[in-house]
Amino acid sequence: MDDLLSEFLTETTENLSVLDLELVRLEQNPNDPALLGNIFRLVHTIKGTCGFLGLPRLEAVAHAGENVLGKIRDGELSVTPEAISLILESLDCVKAIMAALEATEAEPPGDDSDLIARLNQLASGGTPDAADISHAAPAAPVIEQVAEAAAPVDEALEPSAPSDESVIVSTAQAEEGEAQEEHHAAEVRQPEPGKETSVAGQSIRVNVDLLENLMTMVSELVLTRNQLMQILRSQKDSEFTTPLQRLSHVTTELQEGVMKTRMQPIGNAWAKLPRLVRDLALELKKKLDLRMLGAETELDRQVLEMIKDPLTHMVRNSADHGIELPAERVKAGKPEQGTVTLNAYHEGGHIVIEISDDGRGLPLDKIKKKILGNGLATEAELAAMTDQQIQQFIFRAGFSTAAQVTSVSGRGVGMDVVRTNIEKIGGTIELKSAAGKGSSFIIKIPLTLAIVSALIVECAGERFAIPQISVVELVRAAANSENRIEHLHDTPVLRLRNRLLPLVSLQDLLKLGKPRAESNETFIVVAQVGTYSFGIIVDRVFDTEEIVVKPVAPILREITMFSGNTILGDGSVIMILDPNGIAAASGEKTVEEGGVREQATARAEKGVERTSLLLFRAGGDGPKAVPLALVARLEEIDLQKIEGSNGKPVVQYRGKLMPLVTIDPSYVIDKEGRKPVLVFADGDRSMGLVVDEILDIVEEHLAVELAAEKHGYIGSAIIGGKATDVIDAGYFLTLAFEDWFGSNAKEDNGKRVLVVDDSPFFRNLLAPLLSVAGYEVTTVESADRALGLCEAGENFDIIISDIEMPGMNGFQFAETVRNSTRWQDMPIVALSSHTTPQDLHRGREVGFNDYVAKFDRDALLHTLSETLSLQKGAA
Repeated sequence: MDDLLSEFLTETTENLSVLDLELVRLEQNPNDPALLGNIFRLVHTIKGTCGFLGLPRLEAVAHAGENVLGKIRDGELSVTPEAISLILESLDCVKAIMAALEATEAEPPGDDSDLIARLNQLASGGTPDAADISHAAPAAPVIEQVAEAAAPVDEALEPSAPSDESVIVSTAQAEEGEAQEEHHAAEVRQPEPGKETSVAGQSIRVNVDLLENLMTMVSELVLTRNQLMQILRSQKDSEFTTPLQRLSHVTTELQEGVMKTRMQPIGNAWAKLPRLVRDLALELKKKLDLRMLGAETELDRQVLEMIKDPLTHMVRNSADHGIELPAERVKAGKPEQGTVTLNAYHEGGHIVIEISDDGRGLPLDKIKKKILGNGLATEAELAAMTDQQIQQFIFRAGFSTAAQVTSVSGRGVGMDVVRTNIEKIGGTIELKSAAGKGSSFIIKIPLTLAIVSALIVECAGERFAIPQISVVELVRAAANSENRIEHLHDTPVLRLRNRLLPLVSLQDLLKLGKPRAESNETFIVVAQVGTYSFGIIVDRVFDTEEIVVKPVAPILREITMFSGNTILGDGSVIMILDPNGIAAASGEKTVEEGGVREQATARAEKGVERTSLLLFRAGGDGPKAVPLALVARLEEIDLQKIEGSNGKPVVQYRGKLMPLVTIDPSYVIDKEGRKPVLVFADGDRSMGLVVDEILDIVEEHLAVELAAEKHGYIGSAIIGGKATDVIDAGYFLTLAFEDWFGSNAKEDNGKRVLVVDDSPFFRNLLAPLLSVAGYEVTTVESADRALGLCEAGENFDIIISDIEMPGMNGFQFAETVRNSTRWQDMPIVALSSHTTPQDLHRGREVGFNDYVAKFDRDALLHTLSETLSLQKGAA
């Protein structure tokens, strides 16, 4: 049966039961206006709902009865036994029609004109015949058809008015997990007790406090279950194994069932938003459309209550700050009406809520001006930030870009409270905005706060729980594995899939005994807070476990790194860690700053390419730099372990000999102490570049301004405000192995490749790499030079082109090639550090066959091979 029809039958049956009692009371107390008003309201509700659902027969009977009650309410008619009998007769007719409606899910045919005529006659002041009034029911055929079905309808419920603080508990559909609520009510469905039982007979009302107490008791049962299962794990072949496993299964089912009583559709939190948007549209003189997707998505009522206000504020912000005035939108090529979209869906044990608009996006210039005006950052610091980092300042308390204070905005309160409230319930909020296209806020929150899944870890002999919603992955780090902890400025980092992940030592952060010493093996819990990822160093990792969240004791509430505590299966009490608080306490991410710092992993989105560079000192004459992506690992070697081979220094490294090279060929490596080494690797070979000191990792636009005059250097560039020499890694690789770029070369495949890139560094890097793969390589520094080769009659099999180039950029170059006559069918691969979906879309539009990120040499070689194979197949 349709949910809407089921709700109508349940509610209307309750109202009819109440009306039977109230009409009898009215006959005894004809001068009670409150009693009469309640009766009229209930009949009016029945009539209105019938019209909404398209039930004309029910609506007609209810409308006629309402007319009589309206005349009585207005004093035009008196309360007489004849009038009460006729109204009760109309209610009996409604009950009979509803019984048939429930049986067939369709309004039965029938003629109620006689009953309606008598009701209208009474309403107009006439007196129906006594014989007519003696009719006890509508047409006999209807009664005969539905008498059996109607009987339980009358007996289903006690005649009592519903309470706003009660929950409708349905006995019909618990296994489907459906939940419905009106005001503070929710439905829980259970197995159908028997055939021909009415919908109304399958529901009872339960006070909300009773359900909350039941949830508390289930939580205690879960704790006891965990303790028993802990005992069982320590005793093999126990006679209690089978019953305890059954107990665990039943407890889980009971927990899920009770949880469903607390689940409510998120649409309940959205109910007031259409009216809000409508009023805002009138006040702000804008045309606004609110779209709500996934309103049926369910979550815990406790969570629902806590996100109502944040959602309301964010919708107001989108309407006020985001959506432009109609004239502005038309000028920008948009429709006059702006759209605010709410979308909710389940994902991985939590709920995701997206609030987006198609407005102007966040005004970066205004945000920067406000940041500088409030002294939140300097111009130099802003220049080093990405657009996304700058946008995060809107979450700072007191921050507003509104020109003036209005009834809608401008007070500088709101987004900071939104973020705080969401993080209080273990959620995260992420911001995305594009100028002229709109903004989007993505909120991730747990489905419930009572019982959550958590990862149990140990550090310095103490166990802790980390909410599973924040855990991305687990990494085992060891000295002899690919994953090992490195240090930059005494800060631990982990190289994970070609990116540096900042690490936090839980032992050091919580001051658990002495500072953590290096060990042969450790575990890293990779956590994510918003867009910021970091690793938590722990000693042991156990298993995931469903835990009951208990509030933090008052004495510990000031410690933001804890979000609560719980009791484990062995009875021990452990603290629940708050990843938001850990990130803030480590200094990597602070709520007060309104944003996150993604140090080594940040990517600029400002229209210029930014490259991650490793800065170091070697040779004593200023800082030097090398692209971080070329460095496989950072090591620190014991100089006493250096040996000699063929007159060159080597060191045993991962079971093989690794040649060591210095920047200055005349430099003599000492035999005592330790030195940092940059390890370059390719296949099963590696080379170590000995340096004096590793300085930092930065992201800069690599613009070589002065050409190098000596071997091993590409040139000089301004990096971090200082003149820095950029080294040619390829040169030092050939010092270690003269055949580095040739020993593994494949046979010439006869394919000619044209590389177009304005950077000599990238040309020098790609040429030997492609040569090793068997390609015949030609490099040029500009699109104009490449087109000159086209005019000169040169032919190639494939073109690799940079995007960001002076003069004609890569997009323009691709368009020109596609419009030419000689090269229009030649495959072109884009090479850039910008690989956003927008970049990929534009690349396809102008004619690129594929898009590859710079420094991803494996992807480049694979793309070349695949593209050429497809080209050959098409030919």
